[in-house]
Amino acid sequence: MSAVEQKHTPFGDLAIISMKGCEKLSSKVDNYLLQWREMPKGHSFIIPTECPRFGTGEAKGVIKHTARGQDIYIICDVFNHGVTYKMYGKTVPMSPDDHFQDLKRIIAALGGKARRITVIMPMLYEGRQHRRTARESLDCALALQELVHMGVDNILTFDAHDPRVQNAIPLSGFDNVQATYQMIKALVKAVPDIKLDREHVMIISPDEGGMPRCIYYSSVLGLELGMFYKRRNYSVIINGRNPIEAHEFLGNDVKGKDVIIVDDIIASGESMLDIAVKLKDMKANRIFMFATFGLFVDGLEKFDEFYKKGYFSRVFTTNLIYTTDELLSREWYTNVDMSKYIAYLIDTLNYDMSISKLLDPVDRIKKLMERHTANIG
Repeated sequence: MSAVEQKHTPFGDLAIISMKGCEKLSSKVDNYLLQWREMPKGHSFIIPTECPRFGTGEAKGVIKHTARGQDIYIICDVFNHGVTYKMYGKTVPMSPDDHFQDLKRIIAALGGKARRITVIMPMLYEGRQHRRTARESLDCALALQELVHMGVDNILTFDAHDPRVQNAIPLSGFDNVQATYQMIKALVKAVPDIKLDREHVMIISPDEGGMPRCIYYSSVLGLELGMFYKRRNYSVIINGRNPIEAHEFLGNDVKGKDVIIVDDIIASGESMLDIAVKLKDMKANRIFMFATFGLFVDGLEKFDEFYKKGYFSRVFTTNLIYTTDELLSREWYTNVDMSKYIAYLIDTLNYDMSISKLLDPVDRIKKLMERHTANIG
């Protein structure tokens, strides 16, 4: 069965473009769509594209299939540092800027022939540069405007650092999707004995900016909520940001409770690990970390060290961005598969139907909790 009641006529022939580094995720999405639509063997919704590079590092976008009249969904992971290219004989990892430029090249190669273009960019390019605090660029807003000016009709992203950045393109489609249901589902599967009630589990936000997503978790699960306040040294800038001097906790007693720390991104992981230590000092029981995007920019050694010391039990991040084989092999790590959810979104949008029910998973979470409660007795 399809994800939707297929009563509508498709907006256009469905086509998926997988940008470099998204092949594995796009293939899973394609397989779901082929199954739901009962397509013949050997068919694929993914159309071949390429961004070949010259020896100088310059490139061009090439589409090896007609795009005329098609409803195109471009899946793009601008944070995949595992993709490389040759430049003056040297192997260079692709930066977010390189990926974004390739995305624009492919849109340009479409030449305005597509009926509709939707960009699925799970982690938003320059999403953390979303507001101006000094004389500085507003990169995310500029990127969104550039995509729209090139003919992109809709942009889908996941757990935007600040969804208000969509104000840069108020007349265009922008959907901010959450991974809440998939995270909870992965948790109860990986930790089947967890009791998700107020007596046993608490939701913790690592900072004030993450409170909205944590409020959602605590509301749908009926759990207590706590927050850490980041006290920063605003007189110093290290690695592009003001260093954190201390984390101050606001909330009820966590003693004896399992704790779920929820954030959008694990970059270096410094904040998450610091908070885990503080929670253990406060006699918390098991500590679980949720983050939609696991970057781990400083490597995994510190997480290995803190796991061995018992400061946390498990880390959950999605497969929406590049995940290294080293991370996938870690005992403390769970990779949350989002491919089926993306396939639902594409399937529904292609039939020009509302995705409101897909964006609000409350009913699915409640059913999941009922099954989980029954299983643990």
